Amino acid sequence: MHTPSTAESCVVFFFIVGITFGGGFATTLLTTADDGDDWYEGLEKPSWTPPNTVFGPVWAVLYFLMAVAAFMVWRRGGFMKQALPLSVYSVQLVANFSWVFIYLEAKDLLAAFVELCCLWVLILVTAVLFGRVRRASAFLLIPYLIWVFFAGSLNYELWRLNKDNNSTNTTSH
Repeated sequence: MHTPSTAESCVVFFFIVGITFGGGFATTLLTTADDGDDWYEGLEKPSWTPPNTVFGPVWAVLYFLMAVAAFMVWRRGGFMKQALPLSVYSVQLVANFSWVFIYLEAKDLLAAFVELCCLWVLILVTAVLFGRVRRASAFLLIPYLIWVFFAGSLNYELWRLNKDNNSTNTTSH
């Protein structure tokens, strides 16, 4: 089995961190560049909605844990040997980043909820595949699973509370 050098490991670690954080950062920039769109602020929210200031730090921690988990899998044979778990990881990253556009750009709460359900399944599959390679890498994804479950619950409740509101797209047209 190929043992990566320290230099190779550093490059791959920063590559994985860069992709994971970079995608999250890019979607944030692209969706917050609106010209004063206060759509989210105008939604009726459940009492258990966290303040907006919570989301950034939570996602930063989750992205770091995700990147470390993916790096741990990579360390067990590289991209070629771990093609399946790292490919599924990549697909769930794309799903993660896509949700932001469905939710904040399309303003489609129902479609965003369905997408989050799919994302949760992809994260679970990723965790199972990672766990087969290195158990600790699967455990690092548990906070992510929990957060996406919470986000899905919040997303569903926002849809339920606002489905009759004309300002939300509910895929009914």
